Amino acid sequence: MTTSQTQLSRTVEVIEIPSGVVSALAEGTPVRIMQSRGDSYTVWTDYGQMYRIDGKDADAIGLEPAADSHRLEDAGEFSDQMVWDLLKTVYDPEIPVNIVDLGLIYSCKITPVESGSRRIDIQMSMTAPGCGMGNVLKADVESRLARLPSVKEVSVEVVFDPPWDMSRMSEAARLQLGF
Repeated sequence: MTTSQTQLSRTVEVIEIPSGVVSALAEGTPVRIMQSRGDSYTVWTDYGQMYRIDGKDADAIGLEPAADSHRLEDAGEFSDQMVWDLLKTVYDPEIPVNIVDLGLIYSCKITPVESGSRRIDIQMSMTAPGCGMGNVLKADVESRLARLPSVKEVSVEVVFDPPWDMSRMSEAARLQLGF
């Protein structure tokens, strides 16, 4: 997506990047849309701050809210591939790459529980230990995986050992970012 300038058509709840602090931007605030990935937008204000706007609030930046691409009622029978495909819909708000290709998913364990249900345990990291977006990305992963058919429990743990580094990125991510 190319950067585009707009003004907020209404006051909207935002998450400050990288602190993770929730606040609001007032109607009329000029913003530049820096990134549109997954179901959120990263915007930059004239004050030099970056914010994440949830996809449900796309109208505030003059865009159509995306159709619910994560609706899973008709997803079919559960598979491990479904989990990985869904994880690839979660994006780092500062880097236009999904968390799988960034190498942030350290482990994904799918365990049968009662009567055909499953539990998914994820260990993931952040690109920097002090990143305030950890809880935001963790919540994104939990909410998406919980909608998969037959998933009863989801647990996501943010870990920093071993520390993330660029060697964990996929070849596609490195090419996309010019490394």
